[in-house]
Amino acid sequence: MENEIKKGKQKIELKIIESERARAISFSKRKKTLFQDAEKLANKSGDEVGVMLFFTCGKPFSCSSTSIEDIFDKFLKEKLEDRQRNHAKGKSIGFDELVDLRKELQTLNEKERRRILMYKIMHPGSEIPPDKHIEEQRVAILLRKKMRVLELIIHMELLTEVLDARAILVEVFISDRVC
Repeated sequence: MENEIKKGKQKIELKIIESERARAISFSKRKKTLFQDAEKLANKSGDEVGVMLFFTCGKPFSCSSTSIEDIFDKFLKEKLEDRQRNHAKGKSIGFDELVDLRKELQTLNEKERRRILMYKIMHPGSEIPPDKHIEEQRVAILLRKKMRVLELIIHMELLTEVLDARAILVEVFISDRVC
């Protein structure tokens, strides 16, 4: 006994089971174990636990401590609120940048107005020469402002796509539950 080599726990390579029949049997056994573990977790922790599985043919299976629909609704609601909070933070940061650029532009315009007024006082009747430096700064600010607006538009479009995809998933889930 002392000379025996013990293997202990070994890492098992996970790969797809080729045989459809063997895959269905494995799914059935593992599904049962997973659902039992979910029940144990719910009983021991007192939390709401829900597990949703979709077999390769598309048939849905679920197990939950309460209604799976309630858990799913809570999950989606929390995710949506979380995204909205994150979006609001990102939105305020983006719009704060735009407000800062606007203030910078207003400051430049005010400097230009004062320069023109001083030139008119010092040189009455003569033509006011343009200040290339201020014009270059103004153009740079306007370009940054436009880029930030484009970034915000792209961000809003991506969020819209995510919300559309979520709505489609909910519709598919509900229609699968009805069938």
